Amino acid sequence: MSDFRKYKNTTVFGENAYKNLNKFLAKKSYSKVFFLCDENTQKHCIPYLLQRINNSINSEIIEIESGEENKDIATCQQLWKVLSDLDGDRNSVVLNLGGGVITDMGGFVAATFLRGIDFINIPTTLLAMVDASIGGKTGINRANLKNQIGLFKKAVFTLIDVNYLNTLPQNQMRSGLAEMLKHGLIADKSYWNKLSDLSQLTLEDLENLVKKSIEIKTKITSKDQQESGIRKILNFGHTLGHAIESFCLENENKKTLLHGEAVAIGLILEAYLSYQTSSLSKTALNEIKEVVSHSFKPLKFTTSDIGNIINLLKFDKKNNKGIINFVLLQEIGSAIIDCQVSEELIYDAFQFYQT
Repeated sequence: MSDFRKYKNTTVFGENAYKNLNKFLAKKSYSKVFFLCDENTQKHCIPYLLQRINNSINSEIIEIESGEENKDIATCQQLWKVLSDLDGDRNSVVLNLGGGVITDMGGFVAATFLRGIDFINIPTTLLAMVDASIGGKTGINRANLKNQIGLFKKAVFTLIDVNYLNTLPQNQMRSGLAEMLKHGLIADKSYWNKLSDLSQLTLEDLENLVKKSIEIKTKITSKDQQESGIRKILNFGHTLGHAIESFCLENENKKTLLHGEAVAIGLILEAYLSYQTSSLSKTALNEIKEVVSHSFKPLKFTTSDIGNIINLLKFDKKNNKGIINFVLLQEIGSAIIDCQVSEELIYDAFQFYQT
């Protein structure tokens, strides 16, 4: 039996999953269901969902503007007010229909409204399916710093339907791929090998790959809910990736990056750090760079840019007593936590990335 099946009571897949969702909603008998979406999921996903949801439920649709720049406390304040104005009570539920911004922020808003109400995640992007909607992290940004405010709380129900991906732009698909590649790098070399060649990918193949990523992440997070130990390995590529994402978000002369686009850069940079300070082989390093670069075009960073990115590392949530901690690879499929590297080596990593 697949390890994944142990988790199917909270995460369900495919068309039949809506039957389970309707049964769940009927059993819980919520006073009101609030559908949280943005303008994209309002247009492309809400009609599809409403055709499959029991139309007798008492519901309201709440739409926010899409984009990482709106994942902040100001939007949360607006949402708390709307929930209150629409008579939300402690027996209400927020159903998050969207990508990582919606699931991260929707979960946070629900977890803090009236000291916490239930929320359901229906991710509509590949990134949200394999990452943001799984594992019980909620959060928002502060001053363009990624996920600085948040808490741990799991969705009471998560539904994964890869049919939502039919309307997803290619850059959003690539963004999700970065997290899937990370899962292979930190935990499963055979999975990494499968992801290294996606030239003949079908929708059925994609669903199985999504299941595998969720299985990997769920097994890790179930052992460490609060990220005090093994769960930190999920941050491979994210220490520098988050800093790069924040740097580009706050600089008008830089293209704003999707989360996965920034993480992809982080995967190469932190693979280089692994080669220099851990036991990752040069062959593995070059393989990682080649596979990631095949899907993500390289960006250019000046020496000044790199210095500013390094300065942002002090805000990383894994830091302890001012020490910047990295997750590094021992080999493809095996990672270690709480590693330190020199600033000089980070500059060298950027040079390797840009060569």
